[in-house]
Amino acid sequence: MGVSGAGKTTVGLAASAHSGVPFLDADDLHPIANVEKMRAGIPLDDVDRAPWLDAVAAALRDEAPCIMACSALRRAYRDRLRVDAPHALLVLLQPSVAELERRVNSRPGHFMPAALLASQLAALEAPDPAEGIIVLDADRPVDELALAVAALLDARVD
Repeated sequence: MGVSGAGKTTVGLAASAHSGVPFLDADDLHPIANVEKMRAGIPLDDVDRAPWLDAVAAALRDEAPCIMACSALRRAYRDRLRVDAPHALLVLLQPSVAELERRVNSRPGHFMPAALLASQLAALEAPDPAEGIIVLDADRPVDELALAVAALLDARVD
């Protein structure tokens, strides 16, 4: 989980390759209207996110075990996901703001424009320790992060 540019897809794909666990991207579950809204530089609101969160939660439940790249910025969203997928282990990829800016500015054609990074950072609710979310410094190399995620999966299977 994390804001746009945190490395969710890149790390998730690499962790999937290391672990053999399938990778899913929550971005693929957005309704077209959400994608068009973001492409236009308009942040999504909770009404926009509701059907998307339902689809993500269903995929987490139905496709388990899997690695899912998903923003899950607010606690209410994470709580919604856990209704259908109480087994889900959440990992927050947290790069520095400078690294985020570098990444989002280097992704031409991505539907999430760099202009929405500030709104994502504002929406991100830091995890409460009671949520049990693992926070990783996402300025670290991708393969190092992927191995850490794969190890977390292995620890759950053992």
